Amino acid sequence: MTIKLRVVLFSLVVVVGAVRCQQPSGGDHDEELHHPAVNQMRAPRSHQEDATLILNNLLKDYDRTLRPDIGVKPTVVDVGIYVNSIGPVSSIDMEYQIDIIFAQTWVDTRLRYNSSSMRILTLNSNMVGLIWLPDTIFRNSKTADSHWITTPNQLLRIRDNGKILYTLRMTINAECQLQLHNFPMDEHSCPLVFSSYGYPRDEIVYKWKRNSVETSDQKYWRLYQFDFMGLRNTSDVLATTAGDYVLMTVYFDLSRRMGYFTIQTYIPCILTVVLSWVSFWIKSDATPARTALGITTVLTMTTLSTVARNSLPRVSYVTAMDLFVTVCFLFVFAAMIEYAMLNYCSSGVRRPPAKRQKSTYSSLGTRRRPPRAPAAPRGHAPYWQDRHDDFPERCLDGKDCQSFFCCYDECKDGGWRKGRVHLNIGELDSYSRVFFPTSFLLFNIVYWVSYLYL
Repeated sequence: MTIKLRVVLFSLVVVVGAVRCQQPSGGDHDEELHHPAVNQMRAPRSHQEDATLILNNLLKDYDRTLRPDIGVKPTVVDVGIYVNSIGPVSSIDMEYQIDIIFAQTWVDTRLRYNSSSMRILTLNSNMVGLIWLPDTIFRNSKTADSHWITTPNQLLRIRDNGKILYTLRMTINAECQLQLHNFPMDEHSCPLVFSSYGYPRDEIVYKWKRNSVETSDQKYWRLYQFDFMGLRNTSDVLATTAGDYVLMTVYFDLSRRMGYFTIQTYIPCILTVVLSWVSFWIKSDATPARTALGITTVLTMTTLSTVARNSLPRVSYVTAMDLFVTVCFLFVFAAMIEYAMLNYCSSGVRRPPAKRQKSTYSSLGTRRRPPRAPAAPRGHAPYWQDRHDDFPERCLDGKDCQSFFCCYDECKDGGWRKGRVHLNIGELDSYSRVFFPTSFLLFNIVYWVSYLYL
């Protein structure tokens, strides 16, 4: 018994000593109570209790299916947009993509509260489904996605006076009806239109905030073929059978860059047209060379025309690029037709007999007066009578030398009427060397001045 009693007493002494050693002195204990770290840890607990109490009281009798001030006055919603990026713009699908942060602000008197420590309640997306939100829709959107990584990109703030701020980040593929008459020198205003889906103007009114539309740094945008020229916002009223709705619109002004189309279409078309002119310096009897060159350039223009249309929707009107490609095709085709005319007329020429030439022309190139030829019977090659000379002269192969164009050298001093312009088909290449480049240059001057400056 004595040994057991001693063991128990020793244990009590050890426990009491350990407790005294662990207990701080009075001064150290007071310092811990007033330490800033302790105060910072205790303060959030107090704010958390206040926030929880405020939310419980606000949502106690709250009906999220009813808008604020229902039956009293319209709910005014202030809207703002922050543009993260725009692009790409699809000319084929007639749409563009835009990434925005959409902000809406309104006053809900049912969410007013009194708190000296919590003037603003910043809440996450879990609170969004517990209060009333405007039923805003984007009317010209084809598809729209909200960002949910890593959490839903939503923000909800409630002030003590009942003012609510709700922001949401989303990516929208919006419709943009591009007018491509001046393509690829066109400019467009792509709209982003939104309004309430079910509340007419007498229940919800949208208003733009001051500096309501802001943009991020444009160097990160994906406007590969366009330059951003600016933006503007408007407010209209849409009249429907269901009522009048407030319609809010933001226009993004875009101007197309021509660099891609200049390299891919305009320069190849111009070079192909210039290449077709090489045939004018090739001899007319080199039929295989000139024919191969003409066919090659025509097929090249056909390919370029098809490639140029691949970057456009199937519109029924003529664009500026269509006009340019078509005119280039006509120039190339005309160069090939020019050789066909030259070859046809040259192959049909038959020189008159030597005696005839000698009797007609002297060694000095002056015309002699030949004896009068007998009249030709009907049904044979026609003869003609020069009205200004006393002798007739026959046109070869039944050709009428009194027509506007003359195919034979013998008609120069023979039956060509006075006052007519003589065009020698044999010199058609010489005329084409001047006519084709000059006309193509004039076309380019008129084309570029009209579309770029008028």
